[in-house]
Amino acid sequence: MRKLYASEIEVLSRLIFPEPYDVLLEETGLPPGALRDDLITLINFRLIEVWQSGSVEINRATSYDSDHIEGYTFRATATGLKHIRK
Repeated sequence: MRKLYASEIEVLSRLIFPEPYDVLLEETGLPPGALRDDLITLINFRLIEVWQSGSVEINRATSYDSDHIEGYTFRATATGLKHIRK
């Protein structure tokens, strides 16, 4: 796995607890497109999990709508938490 960019580390560090997209957007100060790209990268690296509003986890076998990523909540995985400590 490649080294994470500073913005990806910033997003990951905010996901110790589940956070919705709009809170991440406000807390990180990233533009919406940059946040979307960072979230998709972290999902693909399995560093964060995607949750629907009803707290139903979406596993990798089930797809999520990357065009409407603002409707989901995110949380760091155990692997993601290890990357925060580095």
